[in-house]
Amino acid sequence: MANFKEIVTKAVIGKAKKTSSNDFSMEPDQMANTVLGCWVINHSFSGTKNAHDGVDITGAFDVNVWYSYDNDSKTAVSTSRFNYTDSLMVPLKEDSSMTNASEIIVRCLKQPTVSNVSLDNGVVKLTIEKELGVEVIGDAKVKISVEDDEDDYVEVYDEVNNDDLKEINEDYLK
Repeated sequence: MANFKEIVTKAVIGKAKKTSSNDFSMEPDQMANTVLGCWVINHSFSGTKNAHDGVDITGAFDVNVWYSYDNDSKTAVSTSRFNYTDSLMVPLKEDSSMTNASEIIVRCLKQPTVSNVSLDNGVVKLTIEKELGVEVIGDAKVKISVEDDEDDYVEVYDEVNNDDLKEINEDYLK
């Protein structure tokens, strides 16, 4: 007869991802004529449980803009640091709840990239897209069947055929 045991373990109890597009602006040191390139570096982020049983992701990144100025005769690079906060609701698996003991793992599924850039009276306007994924790790219970019978092995013997014994050459090693 089998009985059941419960194992308490850590498991993924919720998972979600969010793609966002945000607009930022920066004013370079000189009056820019043309934007020659821009890139995002030093992206850092973390997630925390919010009051609505969702996750708040706070992060920051640096944006470098390479531009020309002085009637396109000189170039420079300007750097600005931008902070952001994204909130998302994470659907949890049945019979699960997010607690303060739950672990929140945030992954960057698509690094922040500049999808659009324009100049407006020397101010660089940027649209930056990114995709973040969140996993919530919490306690989960697994019920397993445990067998009580310890001696459930069947002993097996090799059967020897007497005809095989007659065919053995006893002088083989001589």
